[in-house]
Amino acid sequence: MDIKLIKAPGENTLRIISERSRYKIEENPGAIGLVQGKLIEMIGACDIAEKSVGVEVFDVRGSCPQNFVLLAIVGDMEEVKVALENIKAGGDVKKW
Repeated sequence: MDIKLIKAPGENTLRIISERSRYKIEENPGAIGLVQGKLIEMIGACDIAEKSVGVEVFDVRGSCPQNFVLLAIVGDMEEVKVALENIKAGGDVKKW
């Protein structure tokens, strides 16, 4: 599983994510966490993130031949960091 934290995402980053998902980011969040992996890992990661903190989680779609499963975790910097830490820990959930 690949994990990336984007601090204070730029306007074009937000546009790309919005265009590749059904989720429209209305305000600039403090951070976006990106998690890429197998479908089974992404469903588990989504559940862990939602149970960790008050973040929003959604699927970012790829396009063939690079169709991959990618989650975007949106929220305040500390909330996203905690969610990503909990995903890395495999579900040992720490609350924000």
